[in-house]
Amino acid sequence: MTTCISVLLNIILIVLIFWIVVAIFLRKEIRAIFERDPAAGGFLEVLLTYSGIHVLVFHKVAQSLHRMRIPFLPRWISQIGRFFTGIEIHPGATIGNGLFIDHGMGVVIGETAIIGDNVTLYQGVTLGGTGKEKGKRHPTVGNNVVIGAGAKVLGNIKIGDNSYIGSNAVVIKDVPDNSTVVGVPGRITKQDGKKIELSLDHVHVLDPLLQEIDELKKRLDNLEK
Repeated sequence: MTTCISVLLNIILIVLIFWIVVAIFLRKEIRAIFERDPAAGGFLEVLLTYSGIHVLVFHKVAQSLHRMRIPFLPRWISQIGRFFTGIEIHPGATIGNGLFIDHGMGVVIGETAIIGDNVTLYQGVTLGGTGKEKGKRHPTVGNNVVIGAGAKVLGNIKIGDNSYIGSNAVVIKDVPDNSTVVGVPGRITKQDGKKIELSLDHVHVLDPLLQEIDELKKRLDNLEK
């Protein structure tokens, strides 16, 4: 009986140490959740229930092994992470600090993808390739970028800093800094050349086609007058 209690206490201690280490190494990501998710509850809730945090634990382990050129094992670990979280991150992907994957189910991040700091990805986002070419074939995402639910960013393209990719947009060309992209294929509009504040508001997004229609309507109104 004493032995069983001792073993149980050791297991509890190991688990506790593990989560403390996770909290230390992913403190910026945890802070990002509290800043960007109004549904975030207490610290333990975020640490223990957010799949975006859990998948980063798997990714950091897999990435370390991948950089050591250990075969098979990194991909196996990443697939375990996918099984438990619904998020697939290739061990070769490079991820900056403060990544927030909200909900996360269906998110795919390719092998040569590079993600900057303070990026937000919603469910169903794909950072993928467009063919069988070797080398850099996945997107480079700048800092402070928001990519809406279901958006597909494909190929060796760059998404500029402070940009917003609208839900379900398909982006296959470079995006300048401080831009909003909507539609299929993605169409670019400037947000007054200013940094876009992080927001959960996916409704009030500038559409370049609607902007052009509004301009034409104003011109017609002026002509009629």
